[in-house]
Amino acid sequence: MKKSLLALAALGTLTGVAHAQSSVTLYGIIDEGFNYVSNVQSASAGGRTSHQLYNLSSGVMQGSRWGLRGKEDLGGGLKAIFVLENGFDINNGKLGQGGSEFGRQAYIGLSGPFGTVTLGRQYDSVVDYVGALEVGSQWAGYIGAHPGDLDNFNNANRVNNAIKFASANYAGFTFGGLYSLGGIAGSFNRNQIWSLGAGYANGPLTLGVGYLNVKDPNTSFWGNQPNGTAGNNMGASSVAGVQSNPVISGFATAHTYQVVGAGGAYTFGAATFGATYSNIKFKDLGTDTVANMPAAQASYGGTATFNNAEISLKYQMTPALLFGAAYDYTRGSKIGTLDRAQYHQGALGVDYFLSKRTDIYMIGVYQHASGTDSTGQTAVASINGLTPSNSNNQTAVRVGLRHKF
Repeated sequence: MKKSLLALAALGTLTGVAHAQSSVTLYGIIDEGFNYVSNVQSASAGGRTSHQLYNLSSGVMQGSRWGLRGKEDLGGGLKAIFVLENGFDINNGKLGQGGSEFGRQAYIGLSGPFGTVTLGRQYDSVVDYVGALEVGSQWAGYIGAHPGDLDNFNNANRVNNAIKFASANYAGFTFGGLYSLGGIAGSFNRNQIWSLGAGYANGPLTLGVGYLNVKDPNTSFWGNQPNGTAGNNMGASSVAGVQSNPVISGFATAHTYQVVGAGGAYTFGAATFGATYSNIKFKDLGTDTVANMPAAQASYGGTATFNNAEISLKYQMTPALLFGAAYDYTRGSKIGTLDRAQYHQGALGVDYFLSKRTDIYMIGVYQHASGTDSTGQTAVASINGLTPSNSNNQTAVRVGLRHKF
C-alpha cells in the first residue's frame, strides 16, 4: 500500500513537471558592413555642401540585435510566452531605438489554440502582415525601404503600451490587431494607436493587408523613445535634427497619421514576383504644437497624402545565391501652394550564404526626387536611414556581412 502511494505521488510530481515544461532561447543578429553614399549634405560656413561618404555601419540588412525568447507550457494547449529584444550598434556599442534597453520588442502574453494575446512594446499590424513583402525587409535592407519609411513597412517605429492579438493559422489565413492605450488622464483618445491586418500564405501565393491609425503621432509614435527621437528622426516634443528627414518631417504637427497597405508575392520556380501599395495620410496638420518647428511648417493645414507603389523580383539562382531587383514610386499631394513631391527609387541586391547562419551581401540603391518636400524646400533625394543628398539624386552602395545566432 505504501509503495502504491509513493508511486502515485511520484507520478503526480512528474505530471506536474511535464505540464510546466519551459524554455528560454538566446538569439541574435550581427550585421556589419561598408557603405558608400554620394551627395551627402553637410553644413559649412557658406551654407550646405555636398560630399561623398565612406563609412562602416551596423544593421543595414537587418538590425543588429540580441534577444531572449521564452515559453512555459501551462497545460491544455496554453503557454505563457515572452520576448525581450535589444538593438545595438556594433561599431560603438550604443543602444538602438533611441536608447531603449529593449527597444525592438518587449512583451509578455499567453498563447493558445485560437491565437496569442501579448502586452508590451510591439509591432503594428501593417508591419506584421505587409512589411515582410517589401524588399527592405527581405534583401535590400533599410536603405531599400520606401523614402523616409513613410508607411512604416520597414518597422522604423514600434508601438508602446500595446495590447495585441494574433490568430492561429487557418489553412494559411491569419489575422490580428493591436490597440495602444494613450495613458492620458481624462483624454481617452489622446496618443491612441490601433491597427488591424490579415494575411494569406499557401503554396506559391502570399498576400497581406494592414491598417494603422495613430493619434498625436509626434509624441505617441515617432517620439516614443527614451531620448524623444524615433528611428526616422521625428522628435517627441521638438524638431531638433528633424531636417535630416525632409520626406515627412515637416508634417510633425499632424493630429493623425494613417496608413493603408497591401502587398502580395507569387513564386514561379526560382523567381518570386512581388508588389506592395500604401496610402499614407498626415491629417489635420497644424493641430499639434511642436517646439522649434519652423514657422512655415507650423502653418501647414489640411491633410498631406502620399501614395507609394513597389514592384520587385527575387531570383534564387542556387540554394546559396539570391538576386533581387525593385522599383519604387512615391507621389505626394499638394499642400497649399506647395508643389507635390515625387520620389523614384531603384534597388539591386545580391546575397550569398556561406552557411545557414552567415552570409555576405551587396546592395545598391538610387533615388531621384522632384517637386517640393515636407519642409517647403525643393525636394532632395533622401535614401532611408541616410543623410539626405544636396541634390535631387543620391546613390548608396553597401557591402556587408551578417551572422545569426
